[in-house]
Amino acid sequence: MDFRRMPKVPPGMTSLARVLLGAAGAGYIAYNGLFNVQGGNKAVVFSRYSGVKPQIYGEGTHFCVPWLERPQIFDVRTRPKKLRSISGTKDLQMVDIEMRVLYKPNSTRLPLIWSRFGTDYDDRILPSIISETLKAAIAQFDAAQLITKREEVSKLVRRNLTERAARDFHILIEDVAITHLSFGREYTKAIEDKQVAQQEAERAKFLVQRALQEKKAMVIQAQGEARAAELIGHSLEKDSSYLELKRLEAAKEIANNVARSNNQVYLTSDSLLLNLLDDTTSTLKSKK
Repeated sequence: MDFRRMPKVPPGMTSLARVLLGAAGAGYIAYNGLFNVQGGNKAVVFSRYSGVKPQIYGEGTHFCVPWLERPQIFDVRTRPKKLRSISGTKDLQMVDIEMRVLYKPNSTRLPLIWSRFGTDYDDRILPSIISETLKAAIAQFDAAQLITKREEVSKLVRRNLTERAARDFHILIEDVAITHLSFGREYTKAIEDKQVAQQEAERAKFLVQRALQEKKAMVIQAQGEARAAELIGHSLEKDSSYLELKRLEAAKEIANNVARSNNQVYLTSDSLLLNLLDDTTSTLKSKK
């Protein structure tokens, strides 16, 4: 085959091919060589030549060599992690407890975190250290203290967890809270029985106190009635006006009852107690 007889490519076509080739290369580099870091994120670059680079990229657009380098985006915002565990208390009671932990990675240690633990570092590390720290803290308290000293338990877990997570795994713990706490069926029933017994004891105590107060009231009333009778007796020896007053009150009450009755009743003065004063007055005069 004689290549000399082939038609020559026009000079303009060669220039156009170079432009197209250059544009394709620029587009490939722009598409694969630029990466964006969104707000609340940071990036670390892995190089096929040197491994994970120590440089940390903040928010914005950055350049990396296509194929040779690969960026990895990390979320450095605070996130929640919940864990439920069954632990034993100091008095050997089993407690079902759920804890919520707010955490985020140490942004200055992202290359080390990626190299040692990977991008799913939170799922690999947090469940184990949270469970271990929680069990160690719960074992220092009785079952009753977990209810009365709930905030103290949370502070203890937070202090121990913060120290270990930051020292060994470069994870920052911002808050720890106990969201659920329940005991075994036997212990719960024992608490309910204790509450019922305390309520019954308080009720019995109240009944005793009330009986004592009623007894004192009856004694005071009896003393008052005896004193009143004594005073009435002394007054009657001197004057019968009090007895007359009582007679009039009794007669008035009898008259009112008769007036309200539907039957017609005819009563004498003896029935209305209107003659008592004469007898009583004569009796008192005879005594004098």
